[in-house]
Amino acid sequence: MRLLHTMLRVGNLERSIKFYTEMLGMKLLRQSDNSEYKYTLAFIGYGDESHNTVLELTYNWGTESYDMGKAYGHIAIGVDDIYGLCAKLEQQGADVYRKPGPVLGGDTVIAFVRDPDGYAIELIAD
Repeated sequence: MRLLHTMLRVGNLERSIKFYTEMLGMKLLRQSDNSEYKYTLAFIGYGDESHNTVLELTYNWGTESYDMGKAYGHIAIGVDDIYGLCAKLEQQGADVYRKPGPVLGGDTVIAFVRDPDGYAIELIAD
C-alpha cells in the first residue's frame, strides 16, 4: 500500500494551479472536466503519480470558497533552501505567516505559508 493523493477543494482552479506550480515548483500532471457533474480535477505534484504522492485540486463549478472547519491541519513539503523559498514566496505575494526558524523545542527549521484558498502548508528544511 501507499498514499496516492490528498484532495483539496479550491475556489479558483487556475489561481491554485499557478500557486502550486509557479511558487512551489510542482507540475500539473493531468486535468479533466466532468461536465455532467460540473467539476474539474487537476493533479499536481513533484513527480509522476506512479511513484509519488500528489495533490488533487477539485474545483466544483460555481463554488468560490469553502469553510475550512477545525479538523484540517496542514500539508508538509520538504524544501532545500527554506529561507530562500520563503523570501521568494513573499516577493510573489504569498502569505508566509510563520517565518522560517526552528520548531519550538527542537532544531528542525520550519515555516508556514497559506495557499490562495487559505490552506496551511508547512515547509520543512531538508
